[in-house]
Amino acid sequence: MFAELSITSNFTFLTGASHPEEYMERAVTLGLEQIAIADDNSVAGIVRAHTQAREIARKVRERQTWEELNTPIGPPCPDHIVRPASYPVYAVPRLIPAARLIFTDAPAITVLPQNRQGWGNLCRILSTGRLRAEKGDCILHLSDLEGFADGLHLLLWPQTTTGRCGADEWAPHADRLTRRFAGHMHMLLTPAYDGADKDRFAQIEAQARALGIPTLASAAPRMHHGARRKLADVLSAIRLRCKVEDLGRAALANGEQRLRSGTEMRRLFKGHEGAVARAGDLARTLIFSLDELRYEYPSEVSENETPTERLHRLAHEGLTWRYPAGTSDRVKNMLAHELTLIGKLKYEPYFLTVRDIVHFARSRDILCQGRGSAANSVVCFCLGITSVSPEMGTMVFERFVSEARDEPPDIDVDFEHERREEVIQWIYERYGRHRAGLCATVIHYRGKRAIREVGRAMGLTEDTISGLASQLWGFFSADGLEAQRMREIGLDPTDRRLQQTMALVYEIVGFPRHLSQHVGGFIVTEGRLDELVPIENATMEDRTVICWDKDDIDSLGILKVDVLSLGMLTCIRKAFDLIGQHHGTQYALSTLPPEDPRVYDMLCAADSIGVFQVESRAQMNFLPRMRPRNFYDLVIEVAIIRPGPIQGDMVHPYIRRRNGEEEVSFPSDALGEVLGKTLGVPLFQEQAMQIAIVGAGFTPEQADRLRRSLATFKKHGSVSEFRTLFLGGMKRNGYEEDFAERCFSQIEGFGSYGFPESHAASFALLVYASAWIKCHHPGIFACALLNSQPMGFYAPAQIVRDAREHGVQVRPVCINTSYWDNVMEPDGRGGLALRLGFRQIKGLSEEDASWLTAARGNGYHAVDDVWRRAGLPPSVIERLAEADVFAACGLNRREALWQAKAIKTAKPLPLFALDMEGEALDEPAAHLPEMTLGEQVVEDYVAMRLSLKAHPVGMLRHLLTPGADQVRELRQGKPNI
Repeated sequence: MFAELSITSNFTFLTGASHPEEYMERAVTLGLEQIAIADDNSVAGIVRAHTQAREIARKVRERQTWEELNTPIGPPCPDHIVRPASYPVYAVPRLIPAARLIFTDAPAITVLPQNRQGWGNLCRILSTGRLRAEKGDCILHLSDLEGFADGLHLLLWPQTTTGRCGADEWAPHADRLTRRFAGHMHMLLTPAYDGADKDRFAQIEAQARALGIPTLASAAPRMHHGARRKLADVLSAIRLRCKVEDLGRAALANGEQRLRSGTEMRRLFKGHEGAVARAGDLARTLIFSLDELRYEYPSEVSENETPTERLHRLAHEGLTWRYPAGTSDRVKNMLAHELTLIGKLKYEPYFLTVRDIVHFARSRDILCQGRGSAANSVVCFCLGITSVSPEMGTMVFERFVSEARDEPPDIDVDFEHERREEVIQWIYERYGRHRAGLCATVIHYRGKRAIREVGRAMGLTEDTISGLASQLWGFFSADGLEAQRMREIGLDPTDRRLQQTMALVYEIVGFPRHLSQHVGGFIVTEGRLDELVPIENATMEDRTVICWDKDDIDSLGILKVDVLSLGMLTCIRKAFDLIGQHHGTQYALSTLPPEDPRVYDMLCAADSIGVFQVESRAQMNFLPRMRPRNFYDLVIEVAIIRPGPIQGDMVHPYIRRRNGEEEVSFPSDALGEVLGKTLGVPLFQEQAMQIAIVGAGFTPEQADRLRRSLATFKKHGSVSEFRTLFLGGMKRNGYEEDFAERCFSQIEGFGSYGFPESHAASFALLVYASAWIKCHHPGIFACALLNSQPMGFYAPAQIVRDAREHGVQVRPVCINTSYWDNVMEPDGRGGLALRLGFRQIKGLSEEDASWLTAARGNGYHAVDDVWRRAGLPPSVIERLAEADVFAACGLNRREALWQAKAIKTAKPLPLFALDMEGEALDEPAAHLPEMTLGEQVVEDYVAMRLSLKAHPVGMLRHLLTPGADQVRELRQGKPNI
């Protein structure tokens, strides 16, 4: 049997023209039992092929089981008649992990790991090449391969295929490799489909005989099917930054460089059938599978304690810390139950790893908050990972940490966005870069990028490309609108090149473009991470990443701790600091006064500008209808205004039931237990899964697949594939068809963004915390918000206006009293006023503000004082003058700017600062016209994006608001326009 051992997927970016998953599916059709994805200097795409192989195997098992159960049992056949098989035997292809290494001093070599050691060595080789290069590049020398040779089989590409190394230069390297890899090397025979393959094969056979190694046949496919030829050329044009028509020899001559069956290969390699057979023979000896990767959590063993002992000690110490007045029997029982389950599944190191990261952050006064499926548990509450008491919700720990699901629990930790880098660097320092790395994120072609890059490759004009991109939502939202929208923007939808371009745009959408770093998903291992997966440099300094994304590592069961950033945590921490500084009261998320009626009154009035998660217009419209009165109402508030619940038509039924306008009913007691707390309306992802299990009879495996499809909606949107299974299950369990359809429609809504209850509970705590600060300390809240920018929905001007509407006195930026940050200062009436800081001035750096405040002393008296004492350049002083900060010196904006413009770049020598008589030179006073209020407001917005003098619309109010005469004329129907 033939096995294809050198496939290029689209994870050789802008070269391969097919997804790894498509190769696996095509292999089934062609009857190939084994294939190897071997991308250039990369193994980024192989997990997707491996996962697809497992999915194919699952579908084959299900189909065979169904056919076995539905095969009719007839009378026994006569002995001379052979009954045909009741179902065909399906070939499930096996993935052979591989990589094609591109060297600086040798032709390319496809490397195939024979065992687990070989895989580790391949990862070490790739890590070596990528860590010595910038992001996205790999610099490999042949000596790197020789340094990690054990467990590897080599497929040498003929030296004629590369211009890097001539035959004379390559010969000594080849001789050395044949000695080093004796018995573990083949020479590749690959067709070029140009009519000269017969002679080329003969030359390569001669090279192989000279080296004493056998040949091996490969089609070297760049696409799974010949229909991808046009897309392959477009990818090449994008890579080479030219038009398709200018590709020349870089274009494919035909569509033959595709995945082929064994029969086709024997026809292509007629006279070299032994090379075809050797591919299958070699594949059978390559026993390594990605299923062998056994990820080990960091042991987290201390000097005198096992992980179990340490987790139990810390958890019970947390009981005393969290419940100083004593712990209820219910909480004690919950803790004991959770610790028992964690111990049974051996997850203690995972929880200890997260706890240590959070403990470090708290030791540096970095505010953080855990969330995720396992975060809202008594264990995490006692370890300090989360501040949400598990008693607030009704979540069951087994739903997230389960013996039935063989996968690690999920805990995400949000940190202050300004200080998360401290945590990231501590993780690297604690575990070492050989044991810790960030996940990758695969950047896919979507929308406008696809239109722009394909359009340029196809030779469309920039105007045409811009016009197409402007109609993005039309092109990607509904079928049949393309022609109409093209005509609207002046394009001819019947133009052949335009039609071809749009077909290629649709085809390229979803293709990987390049790798980026995940927002914070950390992989931490007990052993060497670079023997599990290659490590490479990130774009950001001092960061290293792996080449697999979060879906890949989830598929392989690898631990990921999400170290995320959240701007609101920065705001809350700064607000707590200000409250402690000015009021002497220290607060934490867990010690805020709970269930304050004033806070809920404020939210019911939709007074939520700046409040976390409920500051959007949709939330502000919904708050008076929802009227939250307790913490769980906030949990629902966070979860309900999302695309999923809105598209699933869950919002209005919930409000009607909450307000008593509609009866709360359940189709069965079983579903009543699932939906009781949300009045019969599914609002959380967990409820969607429970409906599938309880109502439709999903197995744990099917429910887990549904959960994964809900969690990966952006890439796959595969929730709809469960429709038949769900509706059939609901019907068997006696539910009406209309109810089943409505339930599945709601579940489909979660595929467009649903929210887990555990995440909603963590976010609800931040909603309450930010609302409490805004309610009781509006000035401090506005100050902290301004000091945490950029974040949220609202610009500084709106935050300042809202603060003033809440009675906060806001003072302008002042050269003598402001600092870089906005601060609170006494307002002279026993309260606090908000003093705007230099950070509000556009284009002013924190370093310049630091020099200014450090040299201020008893204050500045003139513009040139700032120049002489702080050493700031004239351009910076002009920015200060434009922001009108010299009012304390008795100067208005124009006077200050006039003086700033007069400052020279170099200080004048004393001799030249005097006139001929030895007296100081006095410049005649300039009589500058006063600025109008409107001009002042405009200049404020130019300099600081806000103004305390007036609102811009206030200048036009007399034009927008009709006077008494105008109102009278309007009523008479005779407006005076």
